[in-house]
Amino acid sequence: MQPENAHQARVLTSLRRNGPQAAVELAAQLSLSRSKIGQELARLEEIGFVERAGKAESRGGRRSGLVQLSERLRFVGVDIGATSLDVGVIDGRLDIVAQTSEVIDIEAGPEPILARAVEVIGKLRAGGHLPTLDGIGVGVPGPVSFRDGFTVSPPIMPGWDRFPVREHVMQQFDCPVLVDNDVNLMAVGEMYSGLAQSVADFLFVKIGTGIGCGIITGHRVLRGSNGSAGDIGHIALHDTGPVCRCGRTGCLEACFSGAALSRDATALARGGESPGLRDLLVDREILTAHDVGVAMRAGDPQALGLVRDGGRRLGRVLSGLVNFCNPAMIVVGGGVSKLGHALLAEVRSELYRRSTPLATSSLPIVLSELGDSAGIIGAAAMISDHVLGVSPES
Repeated sequence: MQPENAHQARVLTSLRRNGPQAAVELAAQLSLSRSKIGQELARLEEIGFVERAGKAESRGGRRSGLVQLSERLRFVGVDIGATSLDVGVIDGRLDIVAQTSEVIDIEAGPEPILARAVEVIGKLRAGGHLPTLDGIGVGVPGPVSFRDGFTVSPPIMPGWDRFPVREHVMQQFDCPVLVDNDVNLMAVGEMYSGLAQSVADFLFVKIGTGIGCGIITGHRVLRGSNGSAGDIGHIALHDTGPVCRCGRTGCLEACFSGAALSRDATALARGGESPGLRDLLVDREILTAHDVGVAMRAGDPQALGLVRDGGRRLGRVLSGLVNFCNPAMIVVGGGVSKLGHALLAEVRSELYRRSTPLATSSLPIVLSELGDSAGIIGAAAMISDHVLGVSPES
């Protein structure tokens, strides 16, 4: 079920943004007569989108009745990463009701990964968190044909190319489903609930197993003609260098990402060049980006060097984006962003050095405060916008 006309969609947009309101306030705000707003609210209540919410504060006369988004509205956000599966239940105001996370391997293929996501949603429903299921948003770590609901030639997702993710999930649940790139959805999460709530044009940079960029322009996601916009991990830094998983050499992702840090830190540890990293490798086969952070904070100069080199490489790529599209903010998230301000300082330094003064004169570069919630909020917000007819920029 979706709104039946533009008036209803505008009502729902206002209620989500501003909370409970009186009918007379909505009528004035939307330039509708009292009888018309009454008709639209009655219909929205009938189809389960709004409900009564008590009385407004008295202003000397009879108190007006309030309406609000139905407290039974529920949307599910599924954020599939290279190594993690995050699932969250979100209400109509985009507040998190329940959230769960577990480790996966994206290379296991679409059917087992999606089967696990379906199981998790079932458990959340059994736990009473889903009185209704009004829609599901799914994020995946690769290029997506948004119209078709499947991934297209994803470099790190063997077996997923053109797998019908949207149709597969819709077969399990009787509700609308939308699929998008995970970084796009993290950007949407930041737009609705993070540091970029008041920003119309910004970049969200995810540094995880790979690197990607969500581009928000005019409060909307820029996906590109075939869904590959923002795939900055495969911008070449050098003609030579490490071989990337895409098959080319010298990509940013091959030089600096969670996977690249793991490779380089493990090599330093095995070569004995970093005592701190060497000690962490005891009884283990490989190190992780988290281990690099542990060693760096313990004062290991080689670990700090890996972080600084990576920050400069990322800053170099971002400087080109800043000169090109002039964003009002850059938000950095993903697991590797937990390296913190040592990483951010290098990104800022390189970006400000290489970008034009006008483009960076008032450009904040900040760490995301949403953490692992950004993707599930963004996925749920995407499907919520679709179901409720909400327009983020109105």
